[in-house]
Amino acid sequence: MLSRLCFAFLIALFMPATFVAAQDVPAKPPVRVGVLGLDNYQAVAYSQLFNSPKAEGDLAGLKVVAALPIGSEKLPLELKDIPRWQAQIGKYGVEMVDSVDELLKRSDVIMVMTMDGRDHLKQIEPVLRAGKPVYIGRPFAASLADAIAIMKLAEETKTPCWSSSQHRFSPGFSGMKDHPEVGKVIGCDVYGGCTSDPSTPEFFWSALHSIETLYAIMGPGVTSVTCTSTPTAEQFTAVWADGRVGTYRGIKEGKVKYSATVFGDKGVSTAGVYGHGVPVGGIVPTKDKYMGYEGIAIEMAKFFKGAPVPVSPAETIELFTFLQAAEESKAAGGKTVRLDEVLKKHQAKIGK
Repeated sequence: MLSRLCFAFLIALFMPATFVAAQDVPAKPPVRVGVLGLDNYQAVAYSQLFNSPKAEGDLAGLKVVAALPIGSEKLPLELKDIPRWQAQIGKYGVEMVDSVDELLKRSDVIMVMTMDGRDHLKQIEPVLRAGKPVYIGRPFAASLADAIAIMKLAEETKTPCWSSSQHRFSPGFSGMKDHPEVGKVIGCDVYGGCTSDPSTPEFFWSALHSIETLYAIMGPGVTSVTCTSTPTAEQFTAVWADGRVGTYRGIKEGKVKYSATVFGDKGVSTAGVYGHGVPVGGIVPTKDKYMGYEGIAIEMAKFFKGAPVPVSPAETIELFTFLQAAEESKAAGGKTVRLDEVLKKHQAKIGK
């Protein structure tokens, strides 16, 4: 009886203190995210996801705290959108700053959201030199030489840096790499829009989305690209080092849709459509949860909280070499262009 009373006394003595101590443990502060550039709606979309009071799982633990509302005078249409995006992002508690230095002081990590890829190398330098992990939105760069230079600076400063189209992480695309009805992927035909913008080479704009999808499904390892061009379409044929073949149909006329057909050792299947899940039995889901920007936002969130970059610098450089090779193939009337030759030529431009 006495031992029972002693046990009860000990519980009464220590349990309240333990409970209070647990209650007193401060919550881990959120990772502070800064936004460089507001001429791109994606800045608003990611801020909404990260700052939502309902954010959970990987999306929790981040807060977009500040934004530098700049754009490019060379893109007047996007520049006109800044007041609209500034008003919207302000609804999520994001404060405006007037300099990169102030943005860096307030932030742990940075999202570069400006639409003009020609400015990214200059804009990213102070971010990388400050050691702030950074995600750069599309277009990552407006030239292969700039893409190489950005990754070279990231390596020199030992600062994690990556970029990707949101299409790479759309579940209906990324899920095709290990689809049980497809098996090991041996080929893929992707298709999507092929609009262009004067700020970048022709294929660095919309075609980038579908090439990201191609890489998400096939992986890196492309050795050559051939471009067949007509007024209605751009057709790329890419050969991988292991002999696999992937293609891209850039739609310039008619209805635009983003998807793919995937060929595997177990079967052939259509991919999903942007924002939705993988097909089952050939049926493409369209009434499931729409992911939109959420897929890539999850990858950004994991990265900002310390995970490795989800797309390696080497793969990013290869992808931009692919796009440049397609540009050169088109200019040469459809000649097959080797990626290693293109990369060597553009590395020389930055003295590497």
